[in-house]
Amino acid sequence: MTDVCPPYAPFFGFAGVAASMVFSTVGAAYGTAKSGIGITGLGQFRPELIMKSLIPVVMSGIIAVYGLVVSVLISGRIIPGKYSLFAGFIHLAAGLACGFTGMAAGYAIGIVGDACVRAYVYESKVFVTMILILIFAEVLGLYGLIVALILDTLTNGVTC
Repeated sequence: MTDVCPPYAPFFGFAGVAASMVFSTVGAAYGTAKSGIGITGLGQFRPELIMKSLIPVVMSGIIAVYGLVVSVLISGRIIPGKYSLFAGFIHLAAGLACGFTGMAAGYAIGIVGDACVRAYVYESKVFVTMILILIFAEVLGLYGLIVALILDTLTNGVTC
């Protein structure tokens, strides 16, 4: 019984919570900062386009929400004394999946947002292309969320 539910098992679950929040937030922060640099460059020449150019910043924020959702789900399943080592490792994997894909998505959104917003100053047709590429970058984070949710369902009914 003690081999299945050691007292250190919740450490892995909380490591998944931390990984999900920290890495996805780092990705969102990078995407916001990098896109914001492009928006400030655009604002110098065409200030009327600033509001339309905030889309990469909003999409970066959604990445952080994915990490928050996974963190709340994982932390809600951690029950002291009834938390198995299996659940700890699964929750660690779920947090890492969501966190790393969130970081990759934020990085992609930042690069695309910066480049496309700067190009939007000169060519308005770039806007639709920017939206499409940003959607594909956002889907990276969504895939991580889906994988984390699937992994979280594996721990249903696993107690000590």
